[in-house]
Parts: sequence; structure tokens; C-alpha cells
Amino acid sequence: MSTKDTVLALFEKNKGFFISGERIAQELDISRTAVWKAVKKLQSEGYQIKAVTNRGYCLDKESDVLTVRGIRSYLDDGCKELRPEVFVRVDSTNTKCVEKAEAGEPEGYVAVAGSQSAGRGRRGKAFFSPAESGIYMSILLRPEGLTENQVLHFTTMAAAAVSEAIEAVSDKKADIKWVNDIFINGKKVCGILSEASYGVLTGKLEYVIVGIGINAYEPAGGFPESIAEIAGCVFDEPAAGLKNRLAAEVLNRFMVYYRHLPDTPYSDEYIKRSMVTGKDVTVHKNKEKLKAHVLGIDEEFGLKVRYEDGSVEVLRSGEISIRI
Repeated sequence: MSTKDTVLALFEKNKGFFISGERIAQELDISRTAVWKAVKKLQSEGYQIKAVTNRGYCLDKESDVLTVRGIRSYLDDGCKELRPEVFVRVDSTNTKCVEKAEAGEPEGYVAVAGSQSAGRGRRGKAFFSPAESGIYMSILLRPEGLTENQVLHFTTMAAAAVSEAIEAVSDKKADIKWVNDIFINGKKVCGILSEASYGVLTGKLEYVIVGIGINAYEPAGGFPESIAEIAGCVFDEPAAGLKNRLAAEVLNRFMVYYRHLPDTPYSDEYIKRSMVTGKDVTVHKNKEKLKAHVLGIDEEFGLKVRYEDGSVEVLRSGEISIRI
């Protein structure tokens, strides 16, 4: 854990109370200069830390900071075996999980970050991951006995879990844009990226990583112009504990579904939230953009579409766009 992370952990433990720089330095066995640099870095990343002469530093008690203790406090008893690790900033939580998986980390590790410098979306797209406003997390799983087609269900499973969690915590209706995006009131609030690794010699599934990025709040200064029209957030106003609770709710609901594999008890939850069924969409296929009408989603989560020429196809993967 970096100096910045250890300083943040100490602030979180003493949220709402002032701690002198001298005390921080002594407890963490670092220099006063290192404390000052860590505080400045945290402040630059959006953490509400007050600095008062002769009193020290104080993390605002209303600050909504992701922490291991905060997430674990909301986990159900059946999820206590999960091992969340929280970072102030990483390149990518999926990348962090890959590193852990390749080093032999058992199932149940969860990388959680307050921001990402190189967040990844589907098809190599960048995922906007600013500090203090989002929840970025990836779950390391090592399922056994699944077919390649069943592995594809992890994205839809996560989409159903995230939608349920958002509705439980925010009381807002969450819709799913096939196959991996969550929308609220026509704005995208979450993207999901699942990745699987197979043994080169055995061909057997070694691990699956499910990456989830949620816009909890609107970032300071708003969303970048390139996504301003489509991006939204779950909560209207920050409040202490909301991000920890939402992260835990996602994990609680996802793990219930995961334990039922290879069955798919979440299929009804996914299908009923589809925002594209009965709508006209554009199918991005082989560098072409084809207009189509969505007829529905089948039991294997394939998207059944009818093209303008009358032909019908069930899409098992790919990308679609819809005018909101």
C-alpha cells in the first residue's frame, strides 16, 4: 500500500476529527514531508481534507470515501469471504485483477479504486474514471465446469446485479442497454467489462474477471464534452457511505447469481430491464451500420433483431446504438 493510501486509511478511521501531522508521521513511521505530500495529493484528487494550523488535518465526516471497512460493513454474511482491496488510484482494476490472478490469487479478490488512469471499456475503448465521483471495481473468479457460452453470461449477470443494487440504494429505475450498459433516465451510469483466461496447453478456463464502472456522482467540472450528452450518474448529491453501500450491494447480488451457475436465475431480471426491446437500433457489424428493430432477448441473452430487408438474426455478441 502506498503512503497516500495508508494516510487515507488513517483519515477514514478518524473521519471528522483533526489529526496532527506529527501524530500521522509517528503512527505511519514516515516523515512530516511525506505526510504533507500525501495530503496534497489526496486533496488534488478531490478528498475533502481540511488543514488547520496547530490542529492538523481532518477528513470531512460527510466525505464519501471508498474503504475496505466501509464496503465490508454492508456485505451480507454470505459474502464475507470476499477480499476487497481499495486503492485511491490504479491504472485499471481489471489489470490489477489480472496481475493477481496470474500470481495465483484465489477466487474472491476484489480490486476497488476511487479513480483509474487507464480504465478500459469494451472493444478497447477508454472508460472515463475520474477521482471521487465513481466506483471502479473488478472481481476475480475461478469457476469450474462452465462451457464457453456460459462464460459469456458473466456480463449479463453483472448487469442484472448492478441494476438491482442501484434500485435498492437510490430508488431510481435502472435500464439495461444490451449487452453491458446500465442507464437511468436515458443516461449511461455504468459499463461492464468481463474478461476470461484459458490455459494455453489445457484450453481450460483459468479465471474470469468482471469489471464494473459506476458513475456514482457527476464529476467536478462535469463530464467531458465527448460523453456529456450520454453520461449520467446514480446519485444527485454526495452523502457519506453511499459508494461503499452501492459497491457492497452489487457484490451481494452478483455473488448470489454466481453461486447458482450454470443455472441463470437472473434472466428475468435482465430481460425485464431491457431498454431496447421493441425499439429501432443501429447494429454495428463488420464495419457496417445496419438499421434494425429489436424483437426481444432470448433465454441465452441473444438479441433478436429484424433488419430493414426483413431478415432476422440473433446477435450473440457485438455492439448496438440507440437514439434516446
